[in-house]
Amino acid sequence: MIRTSVPVEAPAAGVWEELVTTALLGTDRRTPPGTVPGHRAPAALLDAAAEQTVRRRAGLCAAPAAERPQRAAADPRPALPTAAARRLTLLLTDRPGASGGGRRGTAPDLMELLPQWLQTANARGYAAPPEALPALLDAARGRTDLRPAALAFAGPRALWLARLNPDWRFVLRTAPGGDTALPGPEDTERTRQLWEEGLFAERVALLAAIREREPSAARDLLATTWAAERAEDRLMFLDSLRAGLGPDDEPFLEQALADRSRNVRATAAELLSALPGSALAARMADRAAACVAVDHTRDTPSIAVEAPHECDAAMERDGVVAKAPAGRGERSWWLGQLLEAAPLGTWSARLGGRAPREIVALPVADDWQGELHAAWCRAAVRQRDAQWARALLGAPAAPEAGGPGAVSLAERAKLLGTLGAAERADWVAAFIAAHGLSEAFQLLGVCAVPWAPPLGRAVVDALNIARDAGSYPWSFSGVMGLSERCLDPAEASRFDGLLAVPDETADASPGAGGYWAEAFQRLVTTLRLRAAMAEELTEPVARTG
Repeated sequence: MIRTSVPVEAPAAGVWEELVTTALLGTDRRTPPGTVPGHRAPAALLDAAAEQTVRRRAGLCAAPAAERPQRAAADPRPALPTAAARRLTLLLTDRPGASGGGRRGTAPDLMELLPQWLQTANARGYAAPPEALPALLDAARGRTDLRPAALAFAGPRALWLARLNPDWRFVLRTAPGGDTALPGPEDTERTRQLWEEGLFAERVALLAAIREREPSAARDLLATTWAAERAEDRLMFLDSLRAGLGPDDEPFLEQALADRSRNVRATAAELLSALPGSALAARMADRAAACVAVDHTRDTPSIAVEAPHECDAAMERDGVVAKAPAGRGERSWWLGQLLEAAPLGTWSARLGGRAPREIVALPVADDWQGELHAAWCRAAVRQRDAQWARALLGAPAAPEAGGPGAVSLAERAKLLGTLGAAERADWVAAFIAAHGLSEAFQLLGVCAVPWAPPLGRAVVDALNIARDAGSYPWSFSGVMGLSERCLDPAEASRFDGLLAVPDETADASPGAGGYWAEAFQRLVTTLRLRAAMAEELTEPVARTG
């Protein structure tokens, strides 16, 4: 008997997609292609899927050989110490999970330590191991907060890899491209070429580098292509002028007030309002001063407020948004924007020569205090005015709803950012001593890492008090997580007495003692791990070849 080969029929276009859709809907609702409804439909669907899988794998046609890519640029930084390289692999492959009942167990969350590890590795100038780059870029792809540190650590090879893998396309718009790729101040021709032809990330890095060494040169370079840039790129480039912002930038920013993009106009107005001597700041001061005055007709001097009755075209040009958000009155909305943009130095002269603390302590008529103080808080943050920030913060022992000026913990956290690291830590430590940890999470988040000794002691003492009180430990899970990442590892020994399961009192939460012991064990383990990580990154290394 002679066998003859029968050509296999080519699969119809979209067959695989049809099978996937059928599987998602179910064979009761949709019959697989080429079969009839009935009890055999599920088996027929699986058979067809298996057949199509073989077709898809075997039917790939060979493509013409592509040109071999050029080699990646060399990274001149020293290689990681061996122990640190092993640690990086563990950090990148960690998959956090929970033990039974949703409990985290005593094992550290390694992925949460990766940002700190990258910061230390970058500070010490190490190069990323080439074999770790794919996992590092995957981690940065999934976590935008990792990208600046991860891409700085990855170096010039990150751009090389991103051009070969569309999953890492984000690198092309965010990676600095490596400092070695940036031209020096004397290479004007290469600077012009990179600015006009480079990738967006390279242009941002170039502008930032020039801005750091010569602010006016960076602004002049931006002006050469400003009109031709896309709106989103103009916004990013304009934002880079925050570094080194000075009076010489005012003419350029005044022109940007007429930009066709609302976001660009708003950013230009914000930058101008941060320059107390700018014309915009003076215009805003005049408008704001017309709305606020001292009322001497009462028994006690107080602040009287008269919000604007309209938002004219000149106000809109200066960055005032005319349309109020839903649920917000127009006049209070306009007033807040004027107060936020006016130089804080306006108010001492306007309000009888009083100092910021005296101004904030004055009563405010007609329920305008919240709006007035909230706007001053935003102004103090924008203008980085520590004296006003202290006045608005008030004493740490003031009610947690707000001091004499700050009306929320979120505002307090922003105001603390204007103070030096030591003063900030002392203020938060005193707040915790007065109020405990339940309201401290936002405030702890703005403190420098590792926490200063007084702040670390305040946190440890407050955790101990909460434990002894039989409180629910999961109520402090956010603070515990911060403590794992931010406490000085030298504080680990202070927890030795807290690792045992305490005797539960009659009014304690059931099982709380076991949870607390587990949480403290994880905290101690994490602190000791951080100490080991820091030591691994200080080992002597050889430079890469």
